[in-house]
Amino acid sequence: MTRDLSPRSRLGIFGGAFNPIHLAHLRLAEEAREHCNLNQVLFLPTADPPHKTLPAESPSFVQRLAMVAIAIAGNPAFRVSDLEGSIPGKNYSVKVLERLHSLHPDCDFFFLIGMDSFRDLATWHDYRRLFALTNLVVTRRPGVERDDLLALLPVAIRPEFCYDSGGKILLHVSGSRIIFLEETYLDISSTYIRQLLSGGRSVRYLLPTPVADYIEQNALYRGRERL
Repeated sequence: MTRDLSPRSRLGIFGGAFNPIHLAHLRLAEEAREHCNLNQVLFLPTADPPHKTLPAESPSFVQRLAMVAIAIAGNPAFRVSDLEGSIPGKNYSVKVLERLHSLHPDCDFFFLIGMDSFRDLATWHDYRRLFALTNLVVTRRPGVERDDLLALLPVAIRPEFCYDSGGKILLHVSGSRIIFLEETYLDISSTYIRQLLSGGRSVRYLLPTPVADYIEQNALYRGRERL
């Protein structure tokens, strides 16, 4: 789904449950595309995420994939991939990135994660290998005070980084970077949307209208939302 990429294209990787995808997801992807000068942003719905279990009433992987495809239609810089559905077992980020490298060996990758995930990096499977595979784009809410960014890294890998105050990035010895992006914070969550849908309430202006129509047509999220 990224076959039109040329060598040394800059490819953003945006993974998540997208359960369902909403306007805050789309805005974040657009801001990352612009800030990092990305040629494309590839949306990767998770199939079997390692860090959380999807609610029991969640749509299937195929349905969540379909909602992402509907949401990004019309934006030529956005693509969706069913890659995680073809990977057996837990979809560890390192495993997914290795597969993407085999498909696009000449692309530069920019992997989008939130600040909470960045703080928990030490709990990720084989996390040290990430920096040989991708740049990280860490998103943070506006108004949040800047931490000592080096101190947020796992202790074991801090000596491998230096801080570039001019670019406000962390540089790894491999040449990869950790880029910090202050996002436009939209207080929208998939959990809240599921709760509204479960209660029969409107989700207008929280997610794209075609996605809301798909949810209605397929009677999704009708059961009781489990937090």
